[in-house]
Amino acid sequence: MSLQSQAFAFLFPGSPMINSLLATAYISLFPNFLLYFVPPHIQPASLSTLVSFAVGGLLGDVFLHLLPHAFGGGHGGHSGGHHHHHHGSASVDGDNKQNVLVGLGIFGGFFFFFAMDRTMRMLNGGDGHGHVHGTNFHSADQAVDDKQLDANNKATNDNERLRQRKKTKTDNNKNDDLNGEMKPPVSTIKLTAYLNLLADFTHNLTDGLAMAASFYASPAVGATTAVAVFFHEIPHEIGDYALLLQSGFSKQRAMMAQFTTAGGAFLGTMIGIFIEEVAVNTTHHHHHHHHRGLAGTRLQWADLVIPMTAGGFLYIATVGVIPDLLDGKRNKIQVAREFAAMGIGMAVMATIAWNEV
Repeated sequence: MSLQSQAFAFLFPGSPMINSLLATAYISLFPNFLLYFVPPHIQPASLSTLVSFAVGGLLGDVFLHLLPHAFGGGHGGHSGGHHHHHHGSASVDGDNKQNVLVGLGIFGGFFFFFAMDRTMRMLNGGDGHGHVHGTNFHSADQAVDDKQLDANNKATNDNERLRQRKKTKTDNNKNDDLNGEMKPPVSTIKLTAYLNLLADFTHNLTDGLAMAASFYASPAVGATTAVAVFFHEIPHEIGDYALLLQSGFSKQRAMMAQFTTAGGAFLGTMIGIFIEEVAVNTTHHHHHHHHRGLAGTRLQWADLVIPMTAGGFLYIATVGVIPDLLDGKRNKIQVAREFAAMGIGMAVMATIAWNEV
């Protein structure tokens, strides 16, 4: 038994239900615990490096674990692998259809995150930046102008209140604005923070669903998804925490807020377990019928959770986070550091995938 499988066996000793709850607990509690040690003014550069590492890990999970598993036939592939060979062309046809459904599932996950992102940005006054995801450092400053325009277009009484607030805010801030950068009005950056918490909650919910689906798929897929989500959660939590501090939350309150969003993960895991348990029971009932899955394939609804997770992770990594790594000035060393970090993130996932038992 390799060291890796021993470690995974130690961390995840139980049934898929127990394991997915355990994984969610590790992922929710540990990054929150780390926040105690994060300086309130974390260097954007070191956060970007962490984020690059996380992108590598997420994409590694997508390309090396989730997609191969999804196209490998999911649960059907494990339980019904022996159907495969006997039917010749009929089964190839079924597999083709199965791949189409898996592909649609991937797109579904991608689209869901796109729709959520779009909605959040609309609620946030349509500025192009307020990333639901990502590091949120530069976005706050760059989005100021659009946000102020938007704020001024709102109803006049709102406008009065904003102006009052802006006045007091600028008076207080004259001293601490050494860099001379304009601070966003309190109300809008507060809104960004709350929207970010909402997005975070939703995102954790989908993470929870992914945890459950992965552990029900197989112990190996479960463990690797847990590792990927874990790597992604750390910089993500730190980034959100920094954003909350930036929006004037106290350290205590920011930590409590981050902790609350972890509730989303447990909720998602519970929903995921429920879906999977129902799926397992229906599969047992219909075992004897030949076409027991979706559209005459061997796929169950629950088998689409993994492809959807893959699509969601793809969106988060590429659209949510990478644009943050693309904009902003960086020196060559920082760019090299980010490239290396992304490569290492992928390498970690590849190592885990390679040694899977």
